[in-house]
Amino acid sequence: MASIDRTAYPRFKRVVSARELAESFTPAAGEVEWAQGKTTSGEHFLALVVRLKCYQRLGYFPKLNEVPGVVVAHVRGSLGLPEGTAAEVGAVRTAKRHRQFVRERLGVVYEPARVRRVAKGAVRSAAQTKDNPADLINVALEELVRQSCELPGYTTLDAMVATVRAEVSAGFFTASAGRMSPAERARLERMLLVDPSTRRSELDWLKDPAKAATLGKFKRRLEHLADLDAIRPTERWLEGVPPGKVGHFAGEARVTDAADFRKVLNTEKRLTLLASLVHTLRVSSRDEVTTMFCKRVAVIHKKGKDRLEELREEPPGGVRATAGGVRRRAGRRPRGDRPHGPGARGAGSRGYRGR
Repeated sequence: MASIDRTAYPRFKRVVSARELAESFTPAAGEVEWAQGKTTSGEHFLALVVRLKCYQRLGYFPKLNEVPGVVVAHVRGSLGLPEGTAAEVGAVRTAKRHRQFVRERLGVVYEPARVRRVAKGAVRSAAQTKDNPADLINVALEELVRQSCELPGYTTLDAMVATVRAEVSAGFFTASAGRMSPAERARLERMLLVDPSTRRSELDWLKDPAKAATLGKFKRRLEHLADLDAIRPTERWLEGVPPGKVGHFAGEARVTDAADFRKVLNTEKRLTLLASLVHTLRVSSRDEVTTMFCKRVAVIHKKGKDRLEELREEPPGGVRATAGGVRRRAGRRPRGDRPHGPGARGAGSRGYRGR
């Protein structure tokens, strides 16, 4: 069940401020006159006005015993009722009649079937790209408010979202697994086999994060990326699955070990989760390899700059000697060792012609 605190489902705050009481729970003169004409006792009068103001604030009818005492006290004081007057909470028929009075005044039609249809349609459409239950509940709330529908209970909305979300995900599982050949399915299933010597599966190895950007670890990360690419192109398997869904499926697979994967009886779901994980790892491994390469280049660049500064700080003779050493390694004699004199060029030329 999604936590209500992570959704926009309207509810009373733990502490209702004086400003909120004045702005949201103070009845207007017309509302007071209307409620007086619908009731015959102070208890019913108070209960009807409390229900009216709560619906205007929340979009649904809370139980009167769940309404904060400060709200009831504020409404009672606004109506000028005696301090001991309590809102009638026990009469079921009275409560039903009060809700109908409020709906008629606010122009709301109570149609449970229509409310479910509107909410399901909004959730099903959003579930194509979203997966977080709290986000889907918020989408349903927004559409219900837009169409002036009475909000259903939170547990009803949460159960509806869970059902629709499972149906949409099952469609993605079937489509993705249907694009895999028997050999590709077997390849993914082999990722769950545990090596008796290491007690680790290929799935565990693939989840290993990147290490420091040393040359050896950089090469191993390249091999890791090659292993991922060899599993086959995941883009074809996940065609039509929104990136947000792929990310959620991969996240679920990342926190599931091989033993728990084998407990997933739905083969299509198991294969889609594995494919999503491999796809996400391929993308992240490319980013890691690029980052490690940039770090390696930065290290080489820094070492070159440091060496250049050392050369600049050496005395001139040391620089020439070093330069001379470079020339010797390149197969050229230093300028100081070349023959001088009138016959130097000729000797070199004759030597060349002799060869």
